[in-house]
Amino acid sequence: MSPTTAAGIAVEALRANLLRSILAMLGVIIGVASVIVMAAVANGARDLVDQQIRSLGANTLIVTPGSAVIGGRQSGAGTAVSFSEADVAAILREVPGVLHASGQVRGTAVLVAGGENWTTTVQGVQDGYLEIRDWPLAEGRGFLETELRGAARVALVGETVAKHLAGSGDPLGLQVRIGNIPFEVIGILAPKGQTAFGTDQDDVVLVPISTARRRLLGDGGNVPNRVQSIMVELAEGENGAAAEAELVRTLRERRRLREGVPDNFNVRNMAEFIRTRAATQNTLGLLLGAAAAISLLVGGVGIMNIMLVTVTERTREIGLRKAVGARRRDILQQFLIEAVALCLVGGVIGLGLGWVIAQGLVAADLWPARLDPAITAIAVAASGLVGIVFGFWPARRAARFSPIEALRHE
Repeated sequence: MSPTTAAGIAVEALRANLLRSILAMLGVIIGVASVIVMAAVANGARDLVDQQIRSLGANTLIVTPGSAVIGGRQSGAGTAVSFSEADVAAILREVPGVLHASGQVRGTAVLVAGGENWTTTVQGVQDGYLEIRDWPLAEGRGFLETELRGAARVALVGETVAKHLAGSGDPLGLQVRIGNIPFEVIGILAPKGQTAFGTDQDDVVLVPISTARRRLLGDGGNVPNRVQSIMVELAEGENGAAAEAELVRTLRERRRLREGVPDNFNVRNMAEFIRTRAATQNTLGLLLGAAAAISLLVGGVGIMNIMLVTVTERTREIGLRKAVGARRRDILQQFLIEAVALCLVGGVIGLGLGWVIAQGLVAADLWPARLDPAITAIAVAASGLVGIVFGFWPARRAARFSPIEALRHE
């Protein structure tokens, strides 16, 4: 019997018991749909995390003051002596592989423009901050060197701030009062969205760090040209561990920390965060894969049960086919094709159902989701493999029937 003839007989047998075939496919449909949905959700989560990491700078070190020891008692994080612009310059000068370094100060202020007002975060930054954050401008221009040094009253605003202050108007060139001091909006930052912690990155105003200290936030201590934190961008391919060790050595030397004395500052390496994220995603992928595999296995067991019942019901038919010349491999082929057809059709239906659910999650803004063509192909192929594995035993059982005993079966 040719494979085409066997396939035709298998299709006719499935159509003759349509309701049973549909019920048999349910397990595979649910299994494949779960694979598609979980893979799409995992891909969406991965894209979201990658986007947030890129918004922070993937090859970035963030340096903040640590805890201070006062009178033998250790204070909380951030209580140690602040950094200065001289520390930033030393990092640029002495740490190999550093592309940009920018000190920051920040605070909260009320912005007023016309009849609108908005309370937001004000950050004083140095040259290179936008490059470190990979933050382009949607409109306007960045700070000039003279503006950074001369405490100019100019500002770059995030998309959220621009919408609240300018409404439907053009925010570029808008005169804004920050803490009762007039500023000119010279640039609009491109939207970045929320962080992993739900913070709106676009709800911010950037001003030159000299302006923030002299006009808005105050010097805040007895450290000349104080900065609260430092962001450092390393060159692509640079050894992050070596650069971090050199940065720590430079800051310890500048802060006069003796050997054996712990650091009074903290260095966070975004590359380490990326590696942790990758390990977490791998674990999540294994869990999702295991859950999907269990769903498909359950569907395969359902297919096997249905096929065993089918073989029993069609015993006389099998005996008749053998009596007129059908060989064992013909019977085996026929029932195996039936099992694979059930699983493949169920896989295709499950693929469509999973796609609809994934798109529904995106449309309802419940969770980001992205379908991977490779995963969809693997899911459908896996459903066909399930048909072969779980359909072989019933097909083999049918092929081994004795023609005489089969014909006597009631």
